[in-house]
Amino acid sequence: MKFTRTASTNWKGTGMEGKGTISTQSTTLNNAQLSFKTRFDEGVGTNPEELIGAAHSGCYTMQLSFLLTDAGFPAENLDTVAKVTFEDGTITEIQLNLTATILGISEEIFQETATKAKEICPISKLFNTKIVLNASLTK
Repeated sequence: MKFTRTASTNWKGTGMEGKGTISTQSTTLNNAQLSFKTRFDEGVGTNPEELIGAAHSGCYTMQLSFLLTDAGFPAENLDTVAKVTFEDGTITEIQLNLTATILGISEEIFQETATKAKEICPISKLFNTKIVLNASLTK
């Protein structure tokens, strides 16, 4: 399977005072605000690190769902929070915090499957940073 998705950014002005917008092909983001404040402070809008977290948590969770289903343990619920750490101009770590409800699965199979999903998720393979997984199973 091969496909291409697009996203675009428009920026006007300097890095500190300028403003921009981000849009996606699906229009889920449609001229979403981007600025220095949205990236480095608490401004209204989005930022690249937040979008990386969204992409990574979405990709990882879907990958895990496929693996669990293939193993005969379809999940009742998977919640993944991605925390992207930006430090001194570099993304130094992405932490994936997973809480899962899966009936009939052992802790060992759950942890193995969660780890495999982290390793083979296409977004995980894209990054050159430390990726930490904290996976907890609720029953």
